[in-house]
Amino acid sequence: MQTASTNIGERMGRSQELSDSKRGPVIGGHLGNKSIRDISWLLNIPRSTVSGIITKWKQLGTTATQPPSGRPRHMTGRGHRMLKRTVRRSRQLSAESIAKDLQTWCGLQMSPTTVCRELHGMGFHGRAAASKPSITKCNAKRWMPWCKARRHWTL
Repeated sequence: MQTASTNIGERMGRSQELSDSKRGPVIGGHLGNKSIRDISWLLNIPRSTVSGIITKWKQLGTTATQPPSGRPRHMTGRGHRMLKRTVRRSRQLSAESIAKDLQTWCGLQMSPTTVCRELHGMGFHGRAAASKPSITKCNAKRWMPWCKARRHWTL
């Protein structure tokens, strides 16, 4: 017979969801006036899990898995990778053209607004690049004496 102390390694960490065949005995033990600790020890399930199953059964009348809350994500992982690859290939594309490309390649029907939102989430922002002076050989020759003359400037 196993004790609770020898079973700590198996109980630690995040695990999979319990099946219906394991939830039934938890409710049966609760209806049989067993304590949460006893049910936990008998079925080798953490006490917090046993408590959660009993609470859910009291509130909802069922132990079945409920559908997740919120709206499902529109893009899958593959769509995210395609979007990132498309933007990195050509950063000058508009959101409309990216949306059309995604529709032809992946079959994803999405609006340009959704494309912009996803790109902002990935860290891509539509900003103009900073203008940099063109340093040609001629400009470098002219600027070098000016810089050397003012090398030791102080405020």
